[in-house]
Amino acid sequence: MTVADGQSYDYIICGGGTAGCVLARRLAEGSDASILLIEAGGPKGSVPPSAIPAALAQVLGTENDWNIKSEPVNALDNRELHLARGKFIGGSSSTNGTLCIRGFKQDYDDWQVPGWSGDEMFRYMSRAEQFHNKDWFKATEKHGKNGNVLTAPHDPAPISNLVLESYQSKGMPLVPDMFTTGETAQGCGHAVRTIFQGVRTTSADYLNDEQPNLTILNKTYVDKVGLVKIGDHLRAESVHVKTHDGTLLSFKASREVILTAGSYCSPAILLRSGIGPRAELSQHQIPQKLDLPVGENLMDHLVVLTFYEVNKPGITNDYLIWHNGARERSIAQYKADRTGFMSQFPFGTFAYARLDERLKDAPLWQQASKGAAPGRDALGLSRSQPHVEFWNTECYSPKYMFRDFPSDDKHAFAMATEVFGPRSRGRVSLRSTDPLTNPVVDHNYLSDPVDMLVFSEACKLANEIAIEGAGTKDIIVGSWPAHLTHHTYKSRDEWVPEIRKRADTCYHPAGTCKMGTDSTAVVDPELRVKGVEGLRVVDASVFPKLMCGHPCMAVYATAEKAAGMILASSA
Repeated sequence: MTVADGQSYDYIICGGGTAGCVLARRLAEGSDASILLIEAGGPKGSVPPSAIPAALAQVLGTENDWNIKSEPVNALDNRELHLARGKFIGGSSSTNGTLCIRGFKQDYDDWQVPGWSGDEMFRYMSRAEQFHNKDWFKATEKHGKNGNVLTAPHDPAPISNLVLESYQSKGMPLVPDMFTTGETAQGCGHAVRTIFQGVRTTSADYLNDEQPNLTILNKTYVDKVGLVKIGDHLRAESVHVKTHDGTLLSFKASREVILTAGSYCSPAILLRSGIGPRAELSQHQIPQKLDLPVGENLMDHLVVLTFYEVNKPGITNDYLIWHNGARERSIAQYKADRTGFMSQFPFGTFAYARLDERLKDAPLWQQASKGAAPGRDALGLSRSQPHVEFWNTECYSPKYMFRDFPSDDKHAFAMATEVFGPRSRGRVSLRSTDPLTNPVVDHNYLSDPVDMLVFSEACKLANEIAIEGAGTKDIIVGSWPAHLTHHTYKSRDEWVPEIRKRADTCYHPAGTCKMGTDSTAVVDPELRVKGVEGLRVVDASVFPKLMCGHPCMAVYATAEKAAGMILASSA
């Protein structure tokens, strides 16, 4: 379907990622309204490796990635982190770890926003899901059956079952489907994946050829939203864009403009539109139209991967990918029947833990806890929420290093440590007014010393799980690569330099267009930008706090709920 400069649509959706595709489908099938979906990257199906679970390295760092770089992080040895985001239809649902880890109902109750309770969010997550079980997996009844997101259990490699034994021996009991129920803050189990029959499910699967009222415009960057003054209020009436070849276009929106560009790009669009702090806008000669805290409250989860060498062949999956000729054999197998190494994402089994007993004697934890709300700890978490998530990789899988691969007689895996409840906050701001220029992203990771305290204790526990746990203690040779010595660490102080050197984003940015009812909020409980008619934001940028989990299913839920709100408001 062709588009023309100045053309009018009922709804204009800005961003074809996880939320944008959901909204496009639901609005198109739920009404006869005309809808324009604008995406900076390529169309559905234009990035074939994104459908292959283990082919993510062929997407990240390419033209199909926004390739956003963080500002130098003081607490991480001034490193600039690569903040990968999918830049094609499907967005970051096509570039994530495929994990359906919902978090806890308490996480969403803690948002304290009317209509966004844990019960409500879990209901919409189930609505989005179409779960396909396997004989060996003890699934709960909490899964959805009729949604567009196809999910299934992950078949664990031998190392993953051994790590599962180690979790249990270190005080994390087995609750197989705990990452679906969100009821176990101390335990281990299996994380369901957005993979079915060897193919990654993404939000692009919401789109089909049976939506004649939906137009999709690819390779086009949203510049700003056109705002007009009507009486004493503003209204969003248009969207101004810039195509990949520099052509400037604009489109009219008769009902609503909906920003679904994610936690980095949605605030940038608002800022270019004149919505945000005056000091920030004046730096770029943008007239302020509305003063809202756009770009503030940036949150993310950090992760550290620590690798270990094992002494038995066939326990890890290195022989299926890194050893001589293995990659070629695995690719051939996948092409033949969509099975084998390439058909799964190489993360194994998972665990949650609380660190109360391990931190109780730390003066910094004691001091920070004194200022906590009743029933909460220094991170603002209740006893029903975990401090940390662990998982193992099923082979050596470096992030952006691409070195130290195990030779044919070597085998390695990692323990991943991800900490929840970060106290540190960052911000997103403009680098320029050009929509083709990525924004300034200052995550300000670990600026609060409590975050480093918790992270170092969590890494210490992860090491103990690997080195002392019942399933892994007898198979670990030492650290990988062999010249490293982290397997010998016994104290938090030893882990701090490792965190500074190796911690990286878990790709969970959120919070920069915060939802709420107070002065720190950008959008209201209906996701409408405060003070503007006909303008909403629907993506992880509206999350007031990060969940103790992974955000993909929560973004699906947010978009499903928002679609219902939008359709109801136009009825």
